[in-house]
Amino acid sequence: MASANDYDVLIIGGGPAGLSAGIFTGRADLETAIVNDGDPILRRNAHLENYPGFPAGINSRLLLDMMADQAERAGCEHHDARIVTLELVGDEFIAETGAGEIFTATSVVAATKNTVEFLEGIDGVEIIERGKSFVETDDRGRTGVPGLYAAGRLALQPYQTIIIAGHGASVGVAVVEDSDVPFYHDWVAPEGYFTGRGREIPPGCEELSPTERQQREGESLDAMREAVAKPHPDEPIQHPSVQEK
Repeated sequence: MASANDYDVLIIGGGPAGLSAGIFTGRADLETAIVNDGDPILRRNAHLENYPGFPAGINSRLLLDMMADQAERAGCEHHDARIVTLELVGDEFIAETGAGEIFTATSVVAATKNTVEFLEGIDGVEIIERGKSFVETDDRGRTGVPGLYAAGRLALQPYQTIIIAGHGASVGVAVVEDSDVPFYHDWVAPEGYFTGRGREIPPGCEELSPTERQQREGESLDAMREAVAKPHPDEPIQHPSVQEK
């Protein structure tokens, strides 16, 4: 990178949408920063009951921590800061935090639920007011500004964690597809899946030998055991309007 804060992708918001987007941009070797201000609203959830893959539900704060770890493993860098301004200069986005820190990126994913102040004044961004503020996008999160995307609730997605996370993933893949990175799809296959049919392994794909597959499965089991070894220490964050007793 040219400097400490120069990235291929800047993701503004560290909830399920932003983290999911980062998992895919990071895995595609796009230098990705996730800038998060405060606690994602999912931390208010008492117990997440409807996220597929967890038959008895899962602690929402644990799920967020696991997603953040996955984004970090994919290569994303995390920053705690609030982006207050964003401008497009030539083909580069320049973002500034409330503390005056500067981030630059070729692509930006806004995943801030309903915070849009930093998007105001960017020609081509259409803000939709429906009691709360949203950003108009196509079905892959693209705004009217090339390189600028919106993901999750900010892009008018239904307020369910699995949908928000899924939309973030779709936006992350759209960023990869729109970049200069060679990409077919993100698919880890058993050895011979492509080469056994006389095909080259497509960009973004990978083949694993039985030994490596077993090693990765062992690592994943170890990570899961560590994550769920004891109850998560954090209590749900109460809604700010609730009166303390």
